[in-house]
Amino acid sequence: MTRKQRRLTLIGSGLGVLALAVGLALWALTLEGATSYFNSPTEAVEKLAKKQLEPGKLFRLGGIVKPGTYVRGEGFAARFEVTDGNNTIQVIYDGKEQLPDLLKDGQGVIAAGVLDQTGVFKANSVLAKHDERYMPREVADALKKAGYWKDDAGVKK
Repeated sequence: MTRKQRRLTLIGSGLGVLALAVGLALWALTLEGATSYFNSPTEAVEKLAKKQLEPGKLFRLGGIVKPGTYVRGEGFAARFEVTDGNNTIQVIYDGKEQLPDLLKDGQGVIAAGVLDQTGVFKANSVLAKHDERYMPREVADALKKAGYWKDDAGVKK
């Protein structure tokens, strides 16, 4: 095998591996739900009704902590409800890690966990927004779509 043939073989093999990697990445992104950062309560209820989301399946739930529902338990445990203005899902946090200090009524939240058979979301991690102006784009879009979004002046849009 000449030097030119070896170089062409090496370049061809490299391009083949690169094409395979790109193909696998694109395939992974097209899997249902793989590109969704979270589900709003309305999306979760709709997916449960369509059997696209099964109890016990891990996913992220995002929305606003419904005012008047946040209750701290023993240790790091807590209960609250997440709403997007249309639907509400009760969340129970197991208390294995400390909750963010900014988590309170009316704050944006994303919780990772599973829904049980009774429709209660059992969270194993909870993220709260860290600044009064910051909200993940997906949460903001879902709240705007539900008509629950407030601008900087506190006026519903």
